[in-house]
Amino acid sequence: MQARAIAAQAIAEILTRGQTLSFLLPSFLEHLVNPKDQAFAQELCYGVFRWYYRLDFILQVLLTKELKPKDIDIRVLILVGLYQLGYLRTPPHAAVSATVDACDDLRKPWAKKLVNALLRKYQRDSDRLHLIIDKNNAAKYAHPTWLLEYLQRDYPDRWPAITDANNHHPPMFLRVNYRKTTRSDYMARLETAHIKAEETNFSTAGIRLSKPMNVDELPEFKSGYVSVQDLAAQLSAPLLDLKSGQRVLDACAAPGGKLTHILELEPGLSDIVAIEYDAIRYEQLRRTLDRVHLTATLVHADARESEKWWDGIPFDRILLDAPCSATGVIRRHPDIKVLRKPENIAGATQIQYELLSTLWPLLKRGGKLLYVTCSILSPENDHQIRAFSANHPDAKPMTINGEWGLTTAYGIQTLPGQFDMDGFYYACLEKT
Repeated sequence: MQARAIAAQAIAEILTRGQTLSFLLPSFLEHLVNPKDQAFAQELCYGVFRWYYRLDFILQVLLTKELKPKDIDIRVLILVGLYQLGYLRTPPHAAVSATVDACDDLRKPWAKKLVNALLRKYQRDSDRLHLIIDKNNAAKYAHPTWLLEYLQRDYPDRWPAITDANNHHPPMFLRVNYRKTTRSDYMARLETAHIKAEETNFSTAGIRLSKPMNVDELPEFKSGYVSVQDLAAQLSAPLLDLKSGQRVLDACAAPGGKLTHILELEPGLSDIVAIEYDAIRYEQLRRTLDRVHLTATLVHADARESEKWWDGIPFDRILLDAPCSATGVIRRHPDIKVLRKPENIAGATQIQYELLSTLWPLLKRGGKLLYVTCSILSPENDHQIRAFSANHPDAKPMTINGEWGLTTAYGIQTLPGQFDMDGFYYACLEKT
């Protein structure tokens, strides 16, 4: 089976089941033996989701008769063909021919004429179609209408730049493990390996690669010398104001990037408890710690059910990396644009407030709780902290000074593409 058919099957499965691209795609790529075919199929999947609202709009214009729901794989295959013609360097004749041939792999040879006709029609009418696209905001900006409305409300002057950043490939950042090496030493290792990179601002452990690559190509990656972590995420641990002897809680800790950064920054902690509810992510958390050869007290539990896991000893610091809409990391996970719905925001804010309310009593007086999301939507960020601090007089929002983000009423916000970073929100609450 060729890469285009595998990509069509994977995308159709994601759209049908509502599960994420990062979760489902690996099992589909296993059907391709050649690494180049695997990389191509992955590019097709990510590309179709990145431009889904534009590609689907074009398809709606091209179709004279709606496809049946059972033929979602053919519908997606046409999107795969449109993505190649619009965004890849694949020669047009080869893109059309190979996409048409993929109908055989999908066991639907009847669709060949349809796929061929629609892709040829797009080639002929592409100029006219793009004029139509400019009149439809969802198609023009390749974002769902509901999300555009949120962005326009929260960022009236910045929302076009945010959508533009979301539609581009993200850079690859590394975080040096200071327990094993220094940034200058690791930069020298990269130079020896002929890997171009530069040191980052804002994070003293950060490195930006000139182009993304497989982690297996990075010097000493398996030995834990570096971790892959976006620059915005690297800002979390320093904001905790860690000191030797403190007891720290990392709630919702998987996949473990912030947890390991905490351990690398302050080796003298008395204890660090890391909680994760999801079984698959819990194992991922364990593997992350094993790779960097660090230890923590791992707890497989729902952080909201503190009576089941808390030992009664309060914490000096709490990191709450709360479940959220993940609208700040769309450029890394473009399927978010298609899978997220407006009702998901209300569900996320409810869980966030429950977590804040459960964890706050576990914090020592004088302690600090750092609230973090990878969202750029105000209901999950400033509105959440405003409501919580209003209902908890002993929760004092602290000013976060940073040249790397937008200061908000209760915290600080990075935006996608700003200093090449993802979109993250930080608020620090001190218990008075």
